[in-house]
Amino acid sequence: MTMTSGSDNALCGRLLLIDADVACARQIGEALSETLLVAPQITQTSGGRAAADLLRNTHFDVIIADLESLHDLAASIEDSMNRLVRLAEGALILAVAGSGSVSAALGAMRAGAHDYIAKPVSGATLAGRLAELAQRHGRPRSLVVEAGPEPVVADFAGFVGASSAMQFLYEQIWRVAASSAPVFITGESGTGKDVCAEALHAKGPRASNRFVAINCAAIPRDLMESELFGVVRGAFTGAHEDRKGAAELANGGTLFLDEVGEMDLSLQSKLLRFLQTGTISRVGESATRKIDVRVICATNRNPMQMIADRQFREDLFYRLHVLPIHLPPLRQRPSDVMVLTRHFLARYAQEEHKSFSGIAQEAAQHLTAADWPGNVRQLQNLVRRLVVMFDGGEITASMISAADIESRVATANPVEAPRAERRSILPMWQQEQRIIEDAIASFGGNISMAAAALEISPSTIYRKRQGWSEMAAAS
Repeated sequence: MTMTSGSDNALCGRLLLIDADVACARQIGEALSETLLVAPQITQTSGGRAAADLLRNTHFDVIIADLESLHDLAASIEDSMNRLVRLAEGALILAVAGSGSVSAALGAMRAGAHDYIAKPVSGATLAGRLAELAQRHGRPRSLVVEAGPEPVVADFAGFVGASSAMQFLYEQIWRVAASSAPVFITGESGTGKDVCAEALHAKGPRASNRFVAINCAAIPRDLMESELFGVVRGAFTGAHEDRKGAAELANGGTLFLDEVGEMDLSLQSKLLRFLQTGTISRVGESATRKIDVRVICATNRNPMQMIADRQFREDLFYRLHVLPIHLPPLRQRPSDVMVLTRHFLARYAQEEHKSFSGIAQEAAQHLTAADWPGNVRQLQNLVRRLVVMFDGGEITASMISAADIESRVATANPVEAPRAERRSILPMWQQEQRIIEDAIASFGGNISMAAAALEISPSTIYRKRQGWSEMAAAS
């Protein structure tokens, strides 16, 4: 069945909708028609096998797949999605799952789906998600789905940002907060992993109890166990009294383990036992204590690479990696840069009792175009420095240059290999091929694990491998 959009301005692309529920499929089709400024041609099919038949003969740019409708394609959701990815030839794939099927949705993403959305499906959210995926995965401009006007949240539980990436993050936090399952937060330094952990606690059923954070990278290894699990008097020199650890202090609430990848391997085994049994023993104590906490952890490192390097236990990772949340770097959401800048400017101007009239256009362009390797924290520090250094008025590009210490340091200390020592440079596609094939070999041929380590989707690897084969055949 083919559904035609009500818009006369059709998008140059094809969308395959897989859903056995005809009413739900119609609702999604109507939602797209109502919320998109431009709309693709939508083809709807009721199951996985029918979709596979279509994909063998027709190319689609976007696939929206209800996971329950794929049961006739393979024995499991992951296997069904894996087959779909192989046939899709690089299409953007968005999985649709029931609100209680988070694990199935995560399985679909491990198999190659680019993202998932929970039922009931909001047209505005769906359109925004498709736009974000198209932009994130480098689709041609003609395939970018543009969403019409919709209400956005610019300030949420400590986060500031109105981009579609942040709207998705806010939605994730709402969904995940209600659960008691462990959460694994990843993201570059300065993206707000601690803010995310506090938001999950504040929006969840444990909000009235304690939130206890412990930085695994900031505590010496020989003290880490007592900080986490507590100590009894006389257990070692300096232990003058019984003391509760972070886990016990958080009983009934939330325990946040920041930079969990820095934890010593021997302590990782004790953390795993705690997660499995729900009990702890203080250092120097033989008895066990029952503890009820929700565990949230975070790292700015690649967990799959840490596992490959034997710095992180694989069994602990899968015990913690139940509900993953990834925080996007600031360079991937440039529309939020000025939102954040104005927020910090108002905040610090009030603290310093100064008045600023705004931000010049040239200065705004400079800020938006920056890479921000330190993410939101770097921008926050820059704005605070501006407020301290200058008395007020309009923020200009020269004022930003004067306050931007990080960029000046990077420019003054370029890292450049001597000309005589430079190796010959391979074409980009050959370097990319080498990186991807090395990753696949590192994980024994497991494309899903290699994709997770490289922070790309398995479908991207399949698509690139096909392209390399065609290039080799042509040569």
